[in-house]
Amino acid sequence: MARHITISLDKRGVSCRARLLDAEAPRTCRAVWDALPRSGAAYHAKYARNEVYTLLPPFADPEPGRENPTVTPIPGDVVYFGFEAWEIGNPAYGYDEASAAHNARGATDLAIFYGRNNLLLNGDVGWVPGNVFATITEGLEEMAEAARDLWLRGVEGETLTFARA
Repeated sequence: MARHITISLDKRGVSCRARLLDAEAPRTCRAVWDALPRSGAAYHAKYARNEVYTLLPPFADPEPGRENPTVTPIPGDVVYFGFEAWEIGNPAYGYDEASAAHNARGATDLAIFYGRNNLLLNGDVGWVPGNVFATITEGLEEMAEAARDLWLRGVEGETLTFARA
């Protein structure tokens, strides 16, 4: 039986529903499912294009490692990234000192992709593969509209929440 999660932009009051890809990414699905609910400051991607994400302190033990990886996510992909501290704490990224980006153990990035032509390439570290662990099945258009609003009007005060459905 398929498992589902809800992903919400809380301040904007928008949510979507995603189906976990247990067959394709079992370790990642287990790590995320066991850690839910999780919520953090929402960010709109600077490099990857059509991405909204949150950075959290690492929660998987052990880290799932690579499975079902991509560097070209498509609309509706929900992606897990595990970053070491040196990969995410660069001052050029603009994260404030209190954010999970500056955690000594690194950060976990949970992201949704809402549009086409995404490329996970970072000028500092190169390719940034992520684990696709879910696919949005309901509410993608509403999330995309809210994500474009984040890009145009800013992310301040917005949170991105992942919860079991």
